[in-house]
Amino acid sequence: MTTVADLPRAGLARVVEELGSTLLDVVCGEVQRPEEIGGVVIDDPLDEPELPEHALVLGVGLHEPASITAALERLGGQGALGLVVRAPVEVTDELAAAARRTGVTVLALARGAAWTHLAGMIRGLTSDGPQLDPEPLGRTGAGLRQVVGYQSGLDDLFAVANAIAALVDAPVTIEDRSSRLLAFSSRQEEADTWRVQTILRRQVPEEYTRQLEEQGVFQEIYRSTRPVWVPPLSDDEPSGSGRAAIAVRAGDEILGTIWAVVNEPMDEARGQALYDASKLVAMHLVWARADADVERRLRADLLSTALESGPRTAETLRRLGLKDEPAVVLALTVVGAGTESPLPAQLAVERKRVADAFALHLTAVHPRSAAGLVGDVAYGILPVARGRKDGEERAAEIAADFLSRVDSRLRPLVGVGPLAAGSASLKRSRTGADRALRVLRSRPGQQVARLDDVHLEALLLELADRVPRGDIPSGAVARIVAYDQEHQSSLVDTLRAWLDAFGDVAIASAAMYVHANTFRYRLRRAAEVGRLDLTDPNARLAAMLQLRLMDLTAPD
Repeated sequence: MTTVADLPRAGLARVVEELGSTLLDVVCGEVQRPEEIGGVVIDDPLDEPELPEHALVLGVGLHEPASITAALERLGGQGALGLVVRAPVEVTDELAAAARRTGVTVLALARGAAWTHLAGMIRGLTSDGPQLDPEPLGRTGAGLRQVVGYQSGLDDLFAVANAIAALVDAPVTIEDRSSRLLAFSSRQEEADTWRVQTILRRQVPEEYTRQLEEQGVFQEIYRSTRPVWVPPLSDDEPSGSGRAAIAVRAGDEILGTIWAVVNEPMDEARGQALYDASKLVAMHLVWARADADVERRLRADLLSTALESGPRTAETLRRLGLKDEPAVVLALTVVGAGTESPLPAQLAVERKRVADAFALHLTAVHPRSAAGLVGDVAYGILPVARGRKDGEERAAEIAADFLSRVDSRLRPLVGVGPLAAGSASLKRSRTGADRALRVLRSRPGQQVARLDDVHLEALLLELADRVPRGDIPSGAVARIVAYDQEHQSSLVDTLRAWLDAFGDVAIASAAMYVHANTFRYRLRRAAEVGRLDLTDPNARLAAMLQLRLMDLTAPD
């Protein structure tokens, strides 16, 4: 008899063995294949992705037998291993023949299950890592200590769930604090409809969690260090729908829960096994969190190196999964909203959260994009198809769409750099994104900007950097500012309106909401106070620059 441990680590048979009872059914084709799954790819006939060798393809939107048959012909030529479509599937002679001819196995995903959840499960099942056969471990705490002996290399939470299920002789799920499903064991076909819905949705149904909360079940689980027996919630449920649950703790922090479907409260041996298992799961979740932080830092280092456009850029891009192709660099940060001055720790946490969401958004838009947090700025590299001239506009639209979706109490900003023709120009694009981002920091309201749109403001800010502190304003403008402060007048605003209107008194007076004659009087008074010759183009340029720099460098 073939067990899970006998199956190839990343093979199609393992996926079907683990997920077949709840999520996947074999439609046609062979699953006992020696090849390992090379990657999970979403099929898009309008923009065909490059398939890795022996890819498992998710045929989102494929339903009719003719369209599935056509997809098999196309994918078979690219060496795909399998195609997953939404159930139910009508198996025609043409479809079965195409599966045999191309060697692509057709699987059906249960209705109600999310494609993103399936992709995450498959990636978890096929990730590299040592395997454990849970059967010889026994059903006691001593058996679990064998598992703990392997814990340094154990990075598959599904394997942990299978081992726990073997120890307690019951189907098991591992959930986080929000009742989101992290992993589940085999034998879920023995569970009730609530468990099936949980696996399909990757989330415990809201109705079920609400009943648990109303009955105080979660409070009891979080207070207890031992397994808690949860009887069926109503008399209508079958007798086998009870649960034994235990909290997963790291010190005083509750990380999640383990749930086992059992008919009665656990005896001492099984309860001890579940208690020991909670420690293992806690270690796994803490490691997963630490690994995510390490991976985040590594990705940030690689991204920073790639954006320097140095001799190591080509190798760095390859490690990031990118190619030497046209791209646009985006720079994102988070600042306080309005007059709010968030604490540094609050800013740091929010930057990390928004940066992770930004990376996910870019990956959804383009699979080969890369993003990471470098200092207090999250940079993203967005590839652009060769020959496409609107790469910057497209990047700005993507950034605006992200900001419309992200939920932040603070103010996220995104600067868009100029299009880089290749890896050698990434540094220039990053510099442009930084300059656009700096302008956004200095002006309220706007959240996305291309460098081309704010180039003048960027130049003025850089000019202000070169002017010694206290030298703006100076000369005529400084004298007018001092007069306004002393006499509570508005001569500076009058001069600014006149310069902005290119000397057109009618437009300038309308902007100031005063009569034209009143405006002329104030303008003459400003020229007298500042000893400013308005007929001198150099004097006008100096005044205009100083007024612009005052606007850009003034506090909000």
